[in-house]
Amino acid sequence: MMGLQTGLQGAAEMVVGEKDLAIALGSGDVAVMGTPRMVALAEAATVAALDGALEPGRTSVGTRIDMRHLAPSPVGRAVKAQATLARIEGKLLAFSVAVHDDGGLVGEGTIERVIVNREKFGR
Repeated sequence: MMGLQTGLQGAAEMVVGEKDLAIALGSGDVAVMGTPRMVALAEAATVAALDGALEPGRTSVGTRIDMRHLAPSPVGRAVKAQATLARIEGKLLAFSVAVHDDGGLVGEGTIERVIVNREKFGR
């Protein structure tokens, strides 16, 4: 793989809006960032970590997520996910992920992705 090595890092940021709330996503009835949105932000950080590191014609797809949502983030709060490629096992890539806002740690866990042929995937 071109440039694929453990330690690669990526980040993704957002500001919590109305569409990101648990109540809007159907994952709860409170006006704070929903867990599905936190997970999507964490996945975006894993994708960012791989930017430019895979061979041409390859991409990665998420296959396993193990995240803990530890603290609420209200509307208007800036949230950042940071992902680090922790393990490579053939086509399997395992990331450690942490999500923070200005109040501290919001979530943490692991996300696994698998390298696939972009053209053949989904056929």
